[in-house]
Amino acid sequence: MSEVDLRPDEDLRTTDDGDHERFAHVVVPASAVTEAYITGAAVTALCGKTWVPTRDPGRYPVCPTCKEILDLARASREG
Repeated sequence: MSEVDLRPDEDLRTTDDGDHERFAHVVVPASAVTEAYITGAAVTALCGKTWVPTRDPGRYPVCPTCKEILDLARASREG
């Protein structure tokens, strides 16, 4: 199974607005988030949200759209 990482999207450089700002989003593979922290590059979550990660995702609830997509992907792998 691929690595999954949850990262927040609250950043002044975000490329999207709205409720997406209030969630931690799922990025696959998780290594993309680590690379983004180092390089400052933007990442794209499963829900389509694109941002530059800079904050602790533990402070935010998981994006319901990302969670739904991840759950569907996991269910399809299981059978």
